[in-house]
Amino acid sequence: MLLTETQRADFDREGYLFLPEVFSPAEAALLRREAARVFSLEREEVWREDSGAPRTAFAAQTYSEPFRRLGLHPRLVEPVMQLLDGPVYLHQYKVNAKAAFDGDVWQWHQDYGTWARDDAMPEARAMNIAVFVDDVTPVSGPLMFIPRSHKDGVLEAGHDLETTSYPLWTLDRETVTRLAEQGGIVAPTGPAGSLLMFHCNLVHASPPNISPWGRTIVYLSLCHVDNHIRQFKRPEWVAHRDFAPIAPLADDCLAELAAQQAAE
Repeated sequence: MLLTETQRADFDREGYLFLPEVFSPAEAALLRREAARVFSLEREEVWREDSGAPRTAFAAQTYSEPFRRLGLHPRLVEPVMQLLDGPVYLHQYKVNAKAAFDGDVWQWHQDYGTWARDDAMPEARAMNIAVFVDDVTPVSGPLMFIPRSHKDGVLEAGHDLETTSYPLWTLDRETVTRLAEQGGIVAPTGPAGSLLMFHCNLVHASPPNISPWGRTIVYLSLCHVDNHIRQFKRPEWVAHRDFAPIAPLADDCLAELAAQQAAE
């Protein structure tokens, strides 16, 4: 799957691109079932909120066949290769939950700020591409962006170790206010199977989910192979160290697995 010139221009200008219903209902249902299974596991890669609700499952591709296939899917890998102009490797893989009533906040931040400070990634030649596993609505803790904030480069940030169960390099209120006054704030929503891709310097956050509906989004952080990380202080399952270029699978790799499960 390749982007049009209009889509590429939109991404460059705004810092993100939303593509509805890229994956079929059957493919999304497969990932939804698998996310529930993964979040039930007691593993060091599965992080929980202070309430015990699931927050993030890191490196799910290493212990889940559906998520392994998703991480190699051409509908995810090919448009990122197109935007980054070359082969990419998987820097990070996260299955992020916002549990009904208990899904906690992700503070305002830039992903590349973390990758530069914690992993010594040389340049902002990396990006995120995400799949909605559930319907994402305005009330279920959607991801929020400040459009065009990626044009400001890497911003000063503080290391927040206390607000949530996950440490994050966060932006102060003054910075967020200044950027929002310039670019506004958007929160892309849509049905399960939709695709969201965004620049690694785009400022983003998500509010708590106090609705009775949970939502899960899978994030692949892909980096140009020449721009691989140089520092290895975080666990390998957080910041991966296999810099081999991704070779995408066939386009029906998830649909095939969904059909197999349906036939069993």
